[in-house]
Parts: sequence; C-alpha cells; structure tokens
Amino acid sequence: MAGRPAWIEAQLVSRGIRDARVLEAMARVPRELFVPARFRALAYADRALPLSFGQTVSQPYIVAFMCEGLALAGGERVLDVGTGSGYAAAVLAELAREVDTIERVPELAAAARASLLEAGYAHVSVHVGDGACGLAARAPFEAIAVAAATPEIPAALWEQLGERGRIAIPLVLGRSRERLCVVERRAEGPRLLGSTPARFVPLVS
Repeated sequence: MAGRPAWIEAQLVSRGIRDARVLEAMARVPRELFVPARFRALAYADRALPLSFGQTVSQPYIVAFMCEGLALAGGERVLDVGTGSGYAAAVLAELAREVDTIERVPELAAAARASLLEAGYAHVSVHVGDGACGLAARAPFEAIAVAAATPEIPAALWEQLGERGRIAIPLVLGRSRERLCVVERRAEGPRLLGSTPARFVPLVS
C-alpha cells in the first residue's frame, strides 16, 4: 500500500500482520480521536494508553491481531465487548457491515459515542451494559472481540456466536499467564486458531 504510515510497518507488518484489509483499516482510523487529549502525542505509540475508570485504549498491534484473527470479509455483524474509547469498534467498523459495542461504564460509553461520531462512525451502535452477557437481542454474531481478560469464554458470548463464527478474547491461563486467543465455534467444539501474549484489564460482570 503506497503511502502506508511508518508505524504500520514498524508495529504491525514487522510482527506478522498480513491481512491487507486490516492494515488499511488501521491506517484509516484516526487513533488520536480515541485517546485522552493529554496523550494525543502518543496516539500512534506502540503501547496501550490509559483511560478513566481504570480502563485502557489497547495497543495498535493487539487490535490488529484481533481483527486479523476474526477474518472479516465485510458483510458480518460484530460484537465488540468493552468499548473503552471506541477505537477497536472504529477499526471493526472499517471491516464489517454492522458493529455493536457494549461498555459497562456509562461515562466511557458516552465519550466513545462522541468520538465515533466525530471520526465518522455514527453507524456503530454503542450500548451500556454487562459485556459478559453480550447482546442477545442482536445475536447471532459472526464475530466477537473482547477487550477484557477472563479465565474462560463467558457462556452467553459463546451462545451468541454463530456457527463457524470467531471470538477474539484474552484468556487467563494461569496466575501470571494471559494470552489473546482466537477461537472458532464449530459443531464438534471450540477450535483455537491462534494466540499471542497480552495484558488486559479483567472482565467485570
């Protein structure tokens, strides 16, 4: 891609992100609109950035890994659990037909809705609620992205994932071991497609 930002090559391509649609989406989303004003100089840094209420804006690579793992073709309905600033929802909106995002902190949800509107993603639906419960009224989803760590995939999210759908979720595998896993729902049972080390805030339900 001609004119691709240097940070895309340094942070994503160098770590193995190859999906051209994901790379283009990451380049298009104005990350600076989704980070607190005091951190805008660091908007494209290779790190997570703090938000209010103990939450964070995920590192760009982590968002790209999630999106590539979900293998979105453009026609899917996606659930984003843990809206935070709305950044991941914006990237997902570049890749899928419909995006619903759910945040348990009303103030964060309101700020994310405003940022998404400013960035041109007014079609993303922002909901306030318990992310572990998902959005049954909007199910099934072809893909689910979860931005909070949990020991196991919440049953409600698994039930709302369509057959052959994929979920990207950070799983706590031990006291100090956490991996962002991409799991596909199959008739014969879950299939792990890939994982990478990660560190997320815990999923609160």
